[in-house]
Amino acid sequence: MFQSYILVINGKPEGPFSMDELKAKKISPGDFVKTTGMDDYKEAQEIVELRELFGFAKPPLLMQYFGSFDQRLLASFLDWFIVFGVFVLIIFVVVVVFIQDKETRIIASFGLLGCVPFAKIVYHIVMESSAKQATYGKQMLKIKVVDMHGERITFGKATARNLCKIFSVMTFFIGYLLAFFNKQQQCLHDMMAGTVVIKERLF
Repeated sequence: MFQSYILVINGKPEGPFSMDELKAKKISPGDFVKTTGMDDYKEAQEIVELRELFGFAKPPLLMQYFGSFDQRLLASFLDWFIVFGVFVLIIFVVVVVFIQDKETRIIASFGLLGCVPFAKIVYHIVMESSAKQATYGKQMLKIKVVDMHGERITFGKATARNLCKIFSVMTFFIGYLLAFFNKQQQCLHDMMAGTVVIKERLF
């Protein structure tokens, strides 16, 4: 059964309208609509039901929706803080409480800290391929990782994306700065993996 939609006309929401009423109004792919169950407005061409009914083509990602470099950088700092904080807690509970020998404590502490970069990669892979499509840092900044069609990425693509970060680092971080020189604000690892970071859209 088709849903009814609120339609933005001349900058103001009107409706809700049935599908027949939307047909009568001859809505275009770029018209903003929403149902009562949607949190935000979307373009008609973004909604599968409307695409099928009106024959709209699936739209490309719009440039204003890409996550900015400063958002991604701040999200990265937050993620480092989260992962590092978890390991500090583990060190305190496991090493300080259960290991009495001072020298063994030091070795165990540095050993666990050495696992932080690997743990962060795994954390990114799992979170970015999850239903949330974002790490906790990205969720706080309201950005997420998608493929070039705006869809959720697979575990394999998330793995490729995060392993490709090695190349972004090996270029003396120039791979990250590439985000300033392309419309989709992709870093080198995004280009290699076929991913892009987008932000939540506000109407």
